Amino acid sequence: MKIYTKHIIVNTEKKIDFVRITDKVREVVNDSGVKEGLVLINPMHITASVFINDNESGLLSDFRNWLEKLAPMHMEDLRKYNHNLTGEDNAYAHLWRTMMGRETTVAITDGKLDFGPWEEIFYGEFDGQRDKRILIKVLGE
Repeated sequence: MKIYTKHIIVNTEKKIDFVRITDKVREVVNDSGVKEGLVLINPMHITASVFINDNESGLLSDFRNWLEKLAPMHMEDLRKYNHNLTGEDNAYAHLWRTMMGRETTVAITDGKLDFGPWEEIFYGEFDGQRDKRILIKVLGE
């Protein structure tokens, strides 16, 4: 079995952003030479997520609005989050990451990402504007 590992760096201009990384993952899978297997995509930060969904701007906006309702970024009193009592101000980002998920795995068939219709891979940044690593690990034959 081959195992191929690559790290990519993302630095968003906005504190909160959704970045389509499908093409980067395809490139890594192609470089790996794996024809049948799996690729794991994992953000190496506790305030970010990798997930699969439709590449539609309205939906990405809906994610942001939904997350904001569940765990508000801006509250009258940010001390309502126990995490923020430690001097941090990003408790919402940790909660958003938990809701959106940590990582994703995609099957590789005949050297290509084996997706359903409309599926794309996204990096969700919830406390950005600095370099963040994404692990891409390809396993297979």
